[in-house]
Amino acid sequence: MKQTSDKLRLDKWLWHARFFKSRTLAAKQIIGGKFRVNREIVKKARYQIHIGDVLTFAQGQRIRVIRVTAFGERRGPAPEARGLYEDLETQQPADNKHSLSSAPSRIPGSGRPTKKNRRALERFKTYFGFT
Repeated sequence: MKQTSDKLRLDKWLWHARFFKSRTLAAKQIIGGKFRVNREIVKKARYQIHIGDVLTFAQGQRIRVIRVTAFGERRGPAPEARGLYEDLETQQPADNKHSLSSAPSRIPGSGRPTKKNRRALERFKTYFGFT
């Protein structure tokens, strides 16, 4: 991991660090205003980041807070990519089994729901406002 310059495009760095499968996906998220660099919203994929910058963005259900520690020359293997950043996230999301945001799940492989199960699911969705 040689450092060839003191700045790099944000979309390219996110791709090198393996946060996104392609630079295009990274650019779409950046353009959508989903990224902050040093607490400022960034909407351009060409934004130049520096070593020591703090990036904040959503990845799935998690909010990622990371500090750029190095630039990569290529998109290498995952262990090499983990060396490009330091994770500043202090707490992991709690698994709340009684969360209202998810509908009840069925046992995988149990087949299609019965009419009684479908009605129960509809009552649940209506009660909690999912429909």
